[in-house]
Amino acid sequence: MSDVVADSLLEYRKHFPALEDCVHFISHSLGCVPAQAKDDLGEFFELWRTKSITAWGDWLPEVDRAAERIEKIISAPRGTVIMMHNVSQIMATLASCFDYQAPRNKVVYESQMFPTVSYVWQEERRRGAVPTVVEADALRDAIDDQTLLVPTQHVIFSTGQVQDAKAIAAKAKSHGAHVILDCYQSIGTVPLDVVDLGVSFACGGSVKYVCGGPGAAWLYVRKDLIEQFAPRVTGWFGNEAPFAFTMPQQSYAENIWRFMGGTPAVAALYQSRAGQKLIGEIGVRRIRDKSLAMTEKCIAWADELGFKLHSPRGANRGGSVVFDFTGSADVCRELNRRKFFCDHRPGVGIRIAPHYYTKAEEIELFFTEVKKIRGGGGR
Repeated sequence: MSDVVADSLLEYRKHFPALEDCVHFISHSLGCVPAQAKDDLGEFFELWRTKSITAWGDWLPEVDRAAERIEKIISAPRGTVIMMHNVSQIMATLASCFDYQAPRNKVVYESQMFPTVSYVWQEERRRGAVPTVVEADALRDAIDDQTLLVPTQHVIFSTGQVQDAKAIAAKAKSHGAHVILDCYQSIGTVPLDVVDLGVSFACGGSVKYVCGGPGAAWLYVRKDLIEQFAPRVTGWFGNEAPFAFTMPQQSYAENIWRFMGGTPAVAALYQSRAGQKLIGEIGVRRIRDKSLAMTEKCIAWADELGFKLHSPRGANRGGSVVFDFTGSADVCRELNRRKFFCDHRPGVGIRIAPHYYTKAEEIELFFTEVKKIRGGGGR
């Protein structure tokens, strides 16, 4: 990638004045806040202040508007995405759609799964599920005729490895199983086409590369599957007529709202709007090109300093670089204190992620600071 392309994306840095006070290499965990988010939250507040209960007439349509912004980013058909609070809630909702009757009751996922997802599926053992945890490179081989569900990550959170979601989905389909693709570490930095990937469900959120803060997670359901499922974990906004206040029977909405459950977290939808719009305007392919070039430079620095690399070196690398060395947890804490923002994960070390708003020189600044903290030593 040429520097001209990189510089063209730096035009968007003006939307993130917070970047002038730090080196923000933590977008894989918490994206930088767009300045516009303050005004968007102010809009939510003013609607609440001036319209009271009638503000719901403005707030509820924001659910569908946010979903449309996500549909654009993930190349999903209109009406196949619903906004929710977080991936834990989404996984619990999807888990409640199924009965776990032997022999088809296996839930297969990788041992590198983000823990919150594993927590949900392990507890489905109470209803007869048989969680089967394997290494990522053995995931496809573990899918068989007893497999019901395959919740898996598009990009593994601890290493940044991009998994072959299309091949996983094809293997699952051949055995009559459904893939739930967690895209939290890919949306906004790796191009996504959920239809082409062939997954039954996909999910993600707003906290990381989309720069929307917490609370605006999303669920994609393949169009032909929407009306086939009735979540046991539900609520009044999953009803076809929530404001009719009918009971005791639940009559599910005929569209994607049947997966909604309870009252949406409306403020988070306003908060996340600016980040979603920016990703949609730029286009993830341009972000991906810059990301691969910048993470390659990060890997070169890690190699030069003798660090142990836990990320892929090739094109199957997501937006993050993960490396380790003795004392890395302490170094990470000091980096954050100095506003060189990154994080540390047990067993793999420091994770960093330049994003579309990152300046090339910030890579050198970051690794130079690492050297200073370590006293210029080697391993």
